[in-house]
Amino acid sequence: SSPYGNGQGYGHAPSAPPAPTPSSSSPYGYGYGHGQGGYPPPMGGGFGGAVAFPPGTHPDVERAFRAADRDGSGSIDEGELQAALSDAHHRFSIRTVRLLMFLFSDAQLASSPRSRMGKQSTRLYTHNKICISFGPTEFVTLWNCLGQWRVVFDRYDRDRSGKIDSDELREALRGLGYAVPPSVIDLLIANYNNGVSHRGALDFDNFVECGMVVKGLTEKFKENDTRYTGSAALTYDGFLSMVVPFIVP
Repeated sequence: SSPYGNGQGYGHAPSAPPAPTPSSSSPYGYGYGHGQGGYPPPMGGGFGGAVAFPPGTHPDVERAFRAADRDGSGSIDEGELQAALSDAHHRFSIRTVRLLMFLFSDAQLASSPRSRMGKQSTRLYTHNKICISFGPTEFVTLWNCLGQWRVVFDRYDRDRSGKIDSDELREALRGLGYAVPPSVIDLLIANYNNGVSHRGALDFDNFVECGMVVKGLTEKFKENDTRYTGSAALTYDGFLSMVVPFIVP
């Protein structure tokens, strides 16, 4: 009966779930999601070695990581990740790559603060800029998550155009448990389509970024909506702290 779905939060990547039953008690129509996010699950435990992959990693994913890791360091930077994802999905913008690296490395660092995993995500601070690198564990988790996002994308790309238009985006987000109003759909399309809202459409990378931002901001908002009413009191600092992490240069 929770307006937040099954309450699993960030723990699962999307898997094209059927549209949930509308809830008349929720101001969002379909609650805050159906437990199908787009974020990495918490990771724990360790895998020894410089380039040790999680058990059961598909050989194609291992090959993709090794091909991206051109210097053999056991980790890849944003440029190498962009090349790997673009090879697999035709094109990935650097903005989307940076958001993905931030979200996935943030979960990794939060769940494994003492770095027990050999090669895992690292953050270097140079000239006031955060430089994130990925180890094999983050890469595999991201790769598998994007595979599930691809299922969602293909399911709602009704006309097989290779893009998601505003109607398809509304249905896709609803299928994931988010009843986003048309005015916000137009803003999302415009923001992730170079300012074009009408007749605009999203490529796969922009669709992933859009979905993750909707998921993340909704989860952050619901932390302040303790009564699940659809409204919350936020301080200015709290509002900025909620929104700024999702603004990627």
